[in-house]
Amino acid sequence: MALHHNPAQKALDGLIDRLHAKGRIRVWSLVITMFGDAVVPRGGQVPLGVLQDVMGRLRIEAGALRTAMSRLASDHWVIREREGRNSNYRLAEEGRHAFDLATRRIYSEGPPAWTGAWTVAIAPPNGDSDILADATGLGFVRINGGVYLRPETEGAIRLDDALAGALIVHGESAEHPEAFHELWPSRDIAEAYRALIATLTPLQSAFQAGARLSGLDAMAARILLIHNWRRIVLRDPGLPIDLLPADWPGEDARSLVRHLYNALHEASEDWLDHAGLPSPHAPQRFAGLASAAAPQDLVS
Repeated sequence: MALHHNPAQKALDGLIDRLHAKGRIRVWSLVITMFGDAVVPRGGQVPLGVLQDVMGRLRIEAGALRTAMSRLASDHWVIREREGRNSNYRLAEEGRHAFDLATRRIYSEGPPAWTGAWTVAIAPPNGDSDILADATGLGFVRINGGVYLRPETEGAIRLDDALAGALIVHGESAEHPEAFHELWPSRDIAEAYRALIATLTPLQSAFQAGARLSGLDAMAARILLIHNWRRIVLRDPGLPIDLLPADWPGEDARSLVRHLYNALHEASEDWLDHAGLPSPHAPQRFAGLASAAAPQDLVS
């Protein structure tokens, strides 16, 4: 099928147009998406040339990519290593923890199961709210001032000493838990999910009509897919299904992302193979999205 007659190609170009229409692109964030989705599962190291190929397909100039890589290296996210005249980049250990936390959310199969318990974290009265700076990343929702609430779920991240200095209260009783809907920005996040569905529908329709993308195009589409998905899902507190509104669009969006990820997976993985990256060593990390392919376990 000729490229200019391929509706999947047209849909990809539309996604790239939307990326650039949003204004100045945070190239470093796109690179982080690629590391998390395609590089870390294959050993964590990638040649600069591979990054240039993918970012070039996304219409990112080489100079902008070099600036982004310098920033990531300065912020201790990646480490540059020379191999002859070539440059390779690998994920620094400082970035591993953030990647692991994000991976659990980005590639989850769905909302977690609620245990019926709650945890409240309260900043000390001296006003040191920085103690709770990482609370949202641990699944808490900010209620008011220095007060955070988390519904306990199966497999929730252990607190241990993460919020040391804050008052932590555990309980299993709450009246009118449906009022929890009013305590977090569900409307904004719901609209973001609906917008994502609308944005991805042309690509879905193209695949349903039998069109496909191959090689580099599939890799570029996959990076945009995960990039757009993670920008929403990492803002979403990830509430248990019991506490979500009845018309919640998040799972419709997840289903669409999963369908497209599977449609793109084989061709994009073949491209990574031919680009010389090692075989995936932890495919179980991604099964929530790639249920029929290698990816089993979606920071801006």
